[in-house]
Amino acid sequence: MEPSHKIRVCVAGATGWAASELSKGIAATTDLELVAAVARKTAGKNLNTVLGFTSEKNIPIFSTLEEALQIPCDVLIDYTAPEIARHHILTALHKGVAVVVGTSGLSDADYDEIGRLATEKHRPVLAVGNFAISVVLLNKFAEMASQYMPHWEIIDYASDTKVDAPSGSALELANRLSKQQAVITIPTETVQGEKATRGANIGGTQVHAVRLPGYVISLETIFGMESEKLILKHEAGDSAKPYVKGALLAIRKVNTFTGLKRGLDQVMDF
Repeated sequence: MEPSHKIRVCVAGATGWAASELSKGIAATTDLELVAAVARKTAGKNLNTVLGFTSEKNIPIFSTLEEALQIPCDVLIDYTAPEIARHHILTALHKGVAVVVGTSGLSDADYDEIGRLATEKHRPVLAVGNFAISVVLLNKFAEMASQYMPHWEIIDYASDTKVDAPSGSALELANRLSKQQAVITIPTETVQGEKATRGANIGGTQVHAVRLPGYVISLETIFGMESEKLILKHEAGDSAKPYVKGALLAIRKVNTFTGLKRGLDQVMDF
């Protein structure tokens, strides 16, 4: 059931690359209201002033989520770091707040714990490794291909400054493909030479992380069969704008279920 009031949103990591663009996107809507933000370096300031909004509304920035949640809100969207995000998600669930996760790098064990608490508290968590619609489609097409092409690997590209590997996008894709078991002709343990060059096995999929200047985020899944191959690839540019539309959709849809869902397509109609 949709709330009769505007959906009140708190953004954690609000001054970061993707979250600042999202914050501007929220401010431009008529059905969402940005009520608080978390950003340690700019705590005590007005997010409107920091990001240069045209609105005169005061959006207070806090150094901790506990302080920010003193202001009533319906949805927390988190763009921080894995260890901070885990704490934020659990804190929000204990407060009865729905959560959209935009932070990458959380482990399956983290999500097991988050899922249990979300179910216990009857609150929703929507974890999205990447909000770009092209990534959502890549995930969907890859799941379809894995039913017919049993050999595949993932290549995860990002900037040399990205600290987590693989990316949340690659982890989400590997998690989805784990529903089918990839065929690995020569098991990694029997490889001659440097076994690490075959990548990491995540849920039965070999995943390779490339970290070089010049990349923002790219994700590639290669499927191979005798005399044919299928390549599915998403490439992002320097702008954060492609992620805003998907994030706004996630905020609007997160309160339509309870428990944990992983992937934006879980709340989309296909």
